[in-house]
Amino acid sequence: MSSSNGEVTSAPTFDLTADAQPIANGSKATAVNGHLPSSSESAESSERLQIINDEKNFTQDLTPQIQRWGLRDVGFNYNIVAVFGSQSTGKSTLLNRLFGTTFDVMDESKRQQTTKGIWMCRGKGMGVMVMDVEGTDGRERGEDQDFERKSALFSLASSEVLIINLWEHQVGLYQGANMGLLKTVFEVNLGLFGKKAQDGTSGRTLLLFVIRDHIGVTPLGNLQATLTADLNKIWESLAKPQELQDRQLSDYFDLSFTALPHKILAADKFESEIQQLRRRFVEKDREDFLFKPAYHKRIPADGVAFYMENIWEQVQTNKDLDLPTQQELLAQFRCDEISSAAQAEFNEQSKSQRRPIEAGRVVEGLGGLMRSWKTQAMTRYDRDASRYHQGVYKRKRDDLMAILDSTLSPLFLGQLKNLHKSCLFAFKKEMLEGMRGDEYNFADVVGKARGKCETRFTEGAKEALLEDTDWTWEDELELLKDEVNNVADQCRKDETKKMVNLIERNFKKQISEPVDLSLNKASPDMWDKVLITFKDTLAKAESIYLVKAKSFNCTEEENTSAITALRQRAWLALRAKIDEQTADTVILSKLRAHFEERFRYDDHGVPRVWRPDDDIDGAFKKAKDQTLELIPRYSKIAPLDPSSEYTLPSEPSDPLQSSDEFDFPASLIVFSETKCLDLTSRFRRDADAYYVEAKRSTVSSIAQIPYWMYGVLVVLGWNEAMVVLFNPLYFTFLLTALASAYAIIKLGLTGPLIQVSRTVAGEVQRQASQRLREHFSQPVLAQPIRAATVDSDYDDERDRDDVLGRRPQPM
Repeated sequence: MSSSNGEVTSAPTFDLTADAQPIANGSKATAVNGHLPSSSESAESSERLQIINDEKNFTQDLTPQIQRWGLRDVGFNYNIVAVFGSQSTGKSTLLNRLFGTTFDVMDESKRQQTTKGIWMCRGKGMGVMVMDVEGTDGRERGEDQDFERKSALFSLASSEVLIINLWEHQVGLYQGANMGLLKTVFEVNLGLFGKKAQDGTSGRTLLLFVIRDHIGVTPLGNLQATLTADLNKIWESLAKPQELQDRQLSDYFDLSFTALPHKILAADKFESEIQQLRRRFVEKDREDFLFKPAYHKRIPADGVAFYMENIWEQVQTNKDLDLPTQQELLAQFRCDEISSAAQAEFNEQSKSQRRPIEAGRVVEGLGGLMRSWKTQAMTRYDRDASRYHQGVYKRKRDDLMAILDSTLSPLFLGQLKNLHKSCLFAFKKEMLEGMRGDEYNFADVVGKARGKCETRFTEGAKEALLEDTDWTWEDELELLKDEVNNVADQCRKDETKKMVNLIERNFKKQISEPVDLSLNKASPDMWDKVLITFKDTLAKAESIYLVKAKSFNCTEEENTSAITALRQRAWLALRAKIDEQTADTVILSKLRAHFEERFRYDDHGVPRVWRPDDDIDGAFKKAKDQTLELIPRYSKIAPLDPSSEYTLPSEPSDPLQSSDEFDFPASLIVFSETKCLDLTSRFRRDADAYYVEAKRSTVSSIAQIPYWMYGVLVVLGWNEAMVVLFNPLYFTFLLTALASAYAIIKLGLTGPLIQVSRTVAGEVQRQASQRLREHFSQPVLAQPIRAATVDSDYDDERDRDDVLGRRPQPM
């Protein structure tokens, strides 16, 4: 595998068999098959062989030559490397320096072709078969590039490492760096051998770029990035088989890069770098070792000749490597020009509608516009290009058609998206308009709006669809239908929720007054009346829901769920009303009213005036006991008649209202035991106050002044009265007092004057009492200070003792 920067990552080396021992690095002789080669064997190992001649014929002497090289019986313990590059770039020299081979090198004084065809030689002291491939772009072959393509494809398919030799100044060039040739080779290699690599039956190949005469001005990283980008670009432009469309360059090839200085101007450094590169081929423990197991073709050494001959036959018979004729070249050039001109005019026309589509607008008549643009472009192309080579013309026409369709496809898809949004918005709007008012059928409203929405979308999509394309709009229509259904379902749920809320509000209004009346009377059948009213009102609410739910197309399951929710919410509404009527202040008020009705009024409803001989204690006890019986009656919803009982099963919580699980049995308890005891205690204190008040009224009636005392006062005060009448001074004061009283009565100042007098008298009495207490009180010393808290029960008992005369009065 290759790293992110193009260098090859480390991998384990080959496992060697017993009769194929490792071959040492360097130039020293190594042991092959258990013995060191003699001088004659060394000469044989450096012998080279032309495996493919310049007539494109494959040699039959490769198998014997592999035997002479001593590699026939090494199994998988061998490697194959080839070199590829332009003519006269020093390929043979590079191989001789790296592997100790004996390939012919160029006579630099003549600058002519040296290697013809493909030659092979064993590396000196190495189990490596090295192929020297005829250079490309040579003047000897001229325009005959057939052998260049076939030899390049052969070396790419048969070798583990393909060395691509190029000058630094060729980096970034298309033809100079052989990118055009590589594109053709990659494309045909993918068609011939790509499926095998995909199935795992063939290894990967390492492309080692050796950049010659690198002077260091441009860093190697930058050169590497340029070459990698060029390779990826041509790979993306390949015409891949259908089943290999998603394959990447990295699926078949690893990339590695190295640079060598100038061989003449920096000879020492060149030799040093050559040795460093050689170690990468021979030292297996290096992280950057080049002969990885992943690159090996897994062909035994004795089958290499047959394997390579088979590859060459496939390469020879492949028609995709044939060079076009001059007529085809002209046709390609002119058709490309004509196609580009037609495409430029087409792009200018389509640009006008691109912005509205991207802005989310639905362009009316977009299909007609696109057909017009496409027809004009194809007509122009057909008019100018049809007179050229028909095969090229038709192929380029198909390419132009594909380009135009790919340009129009985003407009079509954008139109579909905008239609989708527009139709969905119109659907929502029509639904809201249809649901205005109280009298409407939800199913009819939704059906009508859905039909309009789908019709509008279908018509717009068909209008924008172009013939002779594989475009479809049915998937977008299905998405629209799903969204329409979701919107309708959500709207139905909202309307159902509103309907249930309205029914609940009406239910609360209908049960409010009957429940108040029943709880105020507190009769023994109080809960029977409450539950009967509740069930009757709930039955009406359920019938109203079922009638309205028919227009919502609710399923039986939804109706059951909604009815269950309605019952729960109705019961909770009843409980809220009961809790309102049984709050502490309200229930105590009801108890006091019940007690007063039985204690302060007789059986005929006439207010009682207590006399000393009346049985106040008996009436008090009877009224109090009857009132205390109401507390247990209020504490739990328990009707007397079993037929009046209402049962609501405990089911999951209301789906329309998030809450905890509903517990119906617990909701029957109105008061807890503790609350009952508290209410009993508080009522007793209130009842005792009424008792004390009754007792005081009897005492005040006993303490009134006898009538005969008034006669005594008249007799005894006669003389004093005569003195006032016949004394001018007293009589004047009396007349003044009477006149003042008359004026006060006429002016309506009687009430304020009485109130002021009472206030003054009360204040005088309070001050006098305080002074008397301070005068007669005994000082208390050394006693702990405690809070002066007096219980209300104690005060009531003290008042009762005062009335009955049982409490000693202060002297």
